[in-house]
Amino acid sequence: MSKIIYQKLTEKELEIFIKMRIDQLREEGAKEDFDLRPALKDYYVRHMADGTFFSWLAVDEDNGRIIGTSGMSIVEKPPYFGCPSGKLGLLSSMFTDKAYRRQGIAKELLTRVVNEAKERGCGAVQITASDMGVHLYSAFGFVKNGNFMQYKL
Repeated sequence: MSKIIYQKLTEKELEIFIKMRIDQLREEGAKEDFDLRPALKDYYVRHMADGTFFSWLAVDEDNGRIIGTSGMSIVEKPPYFGCPSGKLGLLSSMFTDKAYRRQGIAKELLTRVVNEAKERGCGAVQITASDMGVHLYSAFGFVKNGNFMQYKL
């Protein structure tokens, strides 16, 4: 079994990170009707620079390959009783290469991004979970909010 090391995403790994994000969206059944890469690169570069996006990566030490990703965007809304700071972490990009699944990698990545969100003052973390991710998030302590709704513009 390979030794997995964990590191923060930097611009050096961004192209691979974006490719893995698109692979994740494809695996989840997204309909592709344009090239998302330029918009993703613009987003990550801007938000990594201002500290409102961060990511932990899992890397196979034997070959240096990124085999797991996570991402956290920090957004701010008016404070409320459930989140007095008004800062929310929006979890995204949770993905593990198929050959490395069921080894605790996603749980370790999730622990790292959630802890960092807490350190950065977030009062809650939210995610729209894929069917595959529901078990991981439930076991971690995430609870469903049945009132979450979205209006597409």
